[in-house]
Amino acid sequence: MTEINPTAPGPARRRGISDDESRVASRGWWDADADDYQAEHGAFLGDLDFVWCPEGLREADARLLGDVRGKRVLELGAGAAAGARWLAGQGAEVTALDLSAGMLRHARAAERRTGVRVPLVQADALALPFADSVFDIVCTAFGAIPFVADSGAAMREVARVLRTPGSWVFSITHPMRWIFWDEPDETGLVARNSYFDRTPYVETDEHGVPTYVEQHRTLGDRIRELVAAGFVLRDLVEPEWPEGHEQIWGQWSPLRGRLFPGTAIFVADLPGV
Repeated sequence: MTEINPTAPGPARRRGISDDESRVASRGWWDADADDYQAEHGAFLGDLDFVWCPEGLREADARLLGDVRGKRVLELGAGAAAGARWLAGQGAEVTALDLSAGMLRHARAAERRTGVRVPLVQADALALPFADSVFDIVCTAFGAIPFVADSGAAMREVARVLRTPGSWVFSITHPMRWIFWDEPDETGLVARNSYFDRTPYVETDEHGVPTYVEQHRTLGDRIRELVAAGFVLRDLVEPEWPEGHEQIWGQWSPLRGRLFPGTAIFVADLPGV
């Protein structure tokens, strides 16, 4: 969500928020929403697939991670870990990490269905429970980065656990979507918000306690975070809405997707010395 509007669930406003508040809100939100999320999106994501975005771009086609055979890979914000299982099937040594026990419960269920097991870790992206320089690749599809107040610190944590040379690839809602209400129909086509307003979107309960938090950074902000953490940006992918794709996923829809991008995928390298 990116702005207060008549369809926003519960009290919502733009306000500053700490990383601790963001962490508690995100864990609670995804624990509570895990069943509904999987019921709505599980078929699209699959049990053994790596889907980068609602536009349907798959790693099997895009190969943004390169050849993963024999590589140690960490998936942040892995959710039900479909991407991690797909990577394991490609010969990678994968660890799937998520903040939410509810989402990891679905990862365990998918393991039982598929017979493909990967290590699952419940942890915070701002305090990765790994030694320095242990992974060749870190990746996430819409995980972690939009939900922490200090995303620059998350970039530094990723750099810490990466070997050099290493790769960091992540997808997020395209920053220009912050301009619009998160609606898939015509109400989501009108520019209402400043692209330059970084004030977080926060939903609260009846006591004013944050229950959902999403952060906004511009494209330039994201690039500066990467550079400050030591990364070199190799590519910025803005998937186009594919012909024949008529599925609506939240605020993603054919109407909006054919007019402006919904996803940004950053492909960055941590170079060797």
